[in-house]
Amino acid sequence: MARILVIGGGTAGTATALALHKAGLDTAVYEAHPDSAEDLGAFLTLASNGMRALAQFDASPAVTALGFPLTSMRVLDHTGAELAHAPLGAAGDPHLRFRCLRRGDLAAGLQHEAVRRGLALRHGTRLTAVEDGPDGVTAHFTDGSTATGDLLIGADGLSSTVRRTIAPTARPQYAGQRVFYGYTRTAAPTGQQACITMVRGSTAAFGAAVSPDGETYWFARVPGDPLTADELAQGTPADWRDLLLPLLRKDATPAADIVAATADDLMVTNATEIPPGTPWRSGRILLLGDAAHAASPATGQGASMALEDAVVLAKSLRDTPDTATALALYETLRRPRVEHNITVSGNISRGTHTPGTPPRAPAPGPGDDELVRQLDWNTTLRAS
Repeated sequence: MARILVIGGGTAGTATALALHKAGLDTAVYEAHPDSAEDLGAFLTLASNGMRALAQFDASPAVTALGFPLTSMRVLDHTGAELAHAPLGAAGDPHLRFRCLRRGDLAAGLQHEAVRRGLALRHGTRLTAVEDGPDGVTAHFTDGSTATGDLLIGADGLSSTVRRTIAPTARPQYAGQRVFYGYTRTAAPTGQQACITMVRGSTAAFGAAVSPDGETYWFARVPGDPLTADELAQGTPADWRDLLLPLLRKDATPAADIVAATADDLMVTNATEIPPGTPWRSGRILLLGDAAHAASPATGQGASMALEDAVVLAKSLRDTPDTATALALYETLRRPRVEHNITVSGNISRGTHTPGTPPRAPAPGPGDDELVRQLDWNTTLRAS
């Protein structure tokens, strides 16, 4: 049986390990952080395509126990007028409904499920180097330990150490927006239960949803120059609130009041993307998730794309006669779709696409029916 090393125990890495385990492959996960994967404290939305992918490796119960469903979305303009109110994705199917949850909770939930199934998951093992030799690929860690396998998967995120091994000149790029996230229990509720409110503001795109226990999750995307590393490291929630509120107060929407009601649960990051065309594989090494194809968060598809990656990779290895053929098939199937998402999301972030449009799974090349077939665990993959 092939031995597979997964570097990174976040959403992409742990989901991949679960899918590979279901495919009957011997898999171990190595996570740099001592407890769970690195996390900004931000939240995310899993779209119907991501939820469909979860179901293929039987992880739906582990995730639907977290967060809350979103079944509809309303869109407001800068005056507060409602422009649209429509269902989200497969709102009628409880297993495929959009789900809003904290990023760290998703990673931790998947890790717990992996341990429950008996997968090897090592925390506190930070990768320093990868050596791809004639008899296997070896990971070297900062504690002096090593691990050798037949395939190494880099699911170690935007600042991937594995990517530097196979694509040393590839660098994440700023995607044109600063992204703020926050939580508050004292803001007035917006919209109906299980509804996300999106605001097409005059200077910022804003979104908010209220959990069943009354906590408002919100984000704001603001164009401008990227924040410097020092600004990100030294800024406080009060600094970010003071930076954001004057922009939101230009409009007659609920956004400013929600942010004003937010205390310390407020953070910011730069929207970042990996340029299309970045190499994903070399020999026995493969990148997936954000390490391979990070996109700005504007389409809300990052985690869902990583979950799709997990299923398609596991099926590719299951359905082909050797690893090289499997990795080639995986890249053929995945690259058009995820790079389309990078482009669409980047265009939104840079202002060349109307903000506030409903988040959905981009469908380049493979349409929705073809995607469903690729994800269906009971179908056999083949080159298109």
